[in-house]
Amino acid sequence: MNAADIRAVLRDELAQIAPEIDFEALDPSADLREQADLDSMDFLNFLTAIHQRLSVDIPDADAAKLTTLDGAVAYILAKAPAPGAAP
Repeated sequence: MNAADIRAVLRDELAQIAPEIDFEALDPSADLREQADLDSMDFLNFLTAIHQRLSVDIPDADAAKLTTLDGAVAYILAKAPAPGAAP
């Protein structure tokens, strides 16, 4: 999985939570919650969707690392299971 694949997943999952978001207009280094007007429950749903779709464990202590698109991509790249590994 590469950064483009991860961004596509993030775009899909954000569209499920907040369909009005223009993903291409988001600043990848700015706080996603503020840009997309996500409340804490929306953000939790976003993290849960990432976990389910990509098999990436996201402890509560790490949630802040995924508040920007760039941060989320970097975190997932570092934590995603290796190809062929059991989820």
